Amino acid sequence: MTRRIVRTGVQLGIITFLVLLFIFVLDNRFRVLPNKVHGYLPMHHEGLVLTDITVTTCSLISSCNVASDNWHRIEKDLYLDKGWFSHAYVHVQRKREEDLLDTDRVVFDLRIGRLDPTVAEKDQGAERWESRSAGIWLLRSSKRHASDSQKAITAVDVLFGADAVEPRAGWEIKDQALLISASPDTPEPRLSVRHGTPKSLTKPTPRVRKDGKFKILQVSDLHLSTGLGYCRDPVPLSPGGAICDADPRTLEFVGSVLDSERPDMVVLSGDQVNGETAPDAQTAVFKFAELFIKRNIPYAIIFGNHDDEGSLHRTAIMSLTQSLPLSLSEPGPATVDGVGNYVVEVLARGTSSHSALSLYLLDTHGYSPDETHFKGYDWLKKSQLDWLRETAASLRNSAAHKEYAHIHLDMAFIHIPLPEYRNMENLILDSGRRLEPPTAPGFNSGAKDVFIENNIFAVSCGHDHVNDYCTMEAHSEPDTVVLSTVGKRLWMCYAGGAGFGGYGGYGGYRRRVRVWDFDMNEAKVETWKRVEGGDDEGRVDVKVVVDGGRVVEG
Repeated sequence: MTRRIVRTGVQLGIITFLVLLFIFVLDNRFRVLPNKVHGYLPMHHEGLVLTDITVTTCSLISSCNVASDNWHRIEKDLYLDKGWFSHAYVHVQRKREEDLLDTDRVVFDLRIGRLDPTVAEKDQGAERWESRSAGIWLLRSSKRHASDSQKAITAVDVLFGADAVEPRAGWEIKDQALLISASPDTPEPRLSVRHGTPKSLTKPTPRVRKDGKFKILQVSDLHLSTGLGYCRDPVPLSPGGAICDADPRTLEFVGSVLDSERPDMVVLSGDQVNGETAPDAQTAVFKFAELFIKRNIPYAIIFGNHDDEGSLHRTAIMSLTQSLPLSLSEPGPATVDGVGNYVVEVLARGTSSHSALSLYLLDTHGYSPDETHFKGYDWLKKSQLDWLRETAASLRNSAAHKEYAHIHLDMAFIHIPLPEYRNMENLILDSGRRLEPPTAPGFNSGAKDVFIENNIFAVSCGHDHVNDYCTMEAHSEPDTVVLSTVGKRLWMCYAGGAGFGGYGGYGGYRRRVRVWDFDMNEAKVETWKRVEGGDDEGRVDVKVVVDGGRVVEG
């Protein structure tokens, strides 16, 4: 009896499986199931599908909109607002799958060029490429299952410049630029398309390596543009007097350091985007992100005074960066001044949930809100310092910190230096050079004391491109190396400017980045710089700043 029941159950299971498989295949080909059922099938992706793509050009007396339903304009002028009388926009026609008609054709592929892609196709098949304006060719299908295919184009974006890259998973940028009549100094517009469903992202968890080490590369003042950019004060000059393109040279330099140092994380400490030369800030953001994503390195950003001077404000840039793979960036609490006040917790090695290292990232804003009394640049606000105090206290009292078996360390990153950076008569200048006066805020909000009170051993900034030193307030015995308890002394360091799109040139200054190397076994921290044009082992100004959990005084 039992055998008969089991055999019958197996037979029913096989029959049910075959029926479901038949329905699935039938629906995939002829779309026979209701939409509510169809929405749960594994090949289905929610959202809209594209049925057409085109470019419209307009002038002062004509409209830049498509006079039809279901069309959406991508709000990027293909001339980057540099046309005297003309504008051009990409339009996409999109529909929900349940609204598709028998006459609708779903876009599967897109090419850019003057000639019909069919000429180069070996198997032309039954489908034909359809021509649109600006050299766009579309391959569309009206088959019933077309909208379910992962090959269907579900989103289109516009990036600019011959050096534009696409770091988003599931997207591809087209090699050929759109064929429009733009001035030679306008970066060429290029389409990027996504096929199928959006890819889900998992936020990385920074963790100390098995050997107890953790390395951070601090990159500051990239000053990336829309397009290639122009080098400012390049040292050395390009071989043979060749034109120096800022962004390719900057990215090649940073990429070479990434390959040599192999950091576990990158901190971008402001002015990643050179606002005035970035009419499409998204293109600039994608350039730096792609460097780290293709090397599988997590990264976190804070803002400088130039990042939001282009096409995107701080909140939009942060949101964009958060949406990219491997980003650790966060906007921080809405009740705290600025965008990008957050802490990154680096966990202990193995599978431990304990925190080994806390990295505080703070927004130093831009220009002074009170030029009459405090000229120059903005400062860390009371709400930010209160947040730091509360966050640090909460973390110190958490099990993740208390149960860590070694000495926990804390560090901070900002863009604009603290006012104490410029008190040169009372500072020890160590491991680097001061080639320009620090352009710190005129108002001192007391951030240095808050850092020290909360056991932060070092703060490192950017902003002043040709300063790359570390400093601290002078000790009563300046010729003696002293170990000071963390929470009593603070190292204040510069990263040095990395980007050729920003100024340089003081005294033959070469672009550089700073490395922070943590040995959590010994609670020891070393720092050094890497210089553009240096050899693979060229570590400059190696300095131990913490040893045995105690600050090494200069």
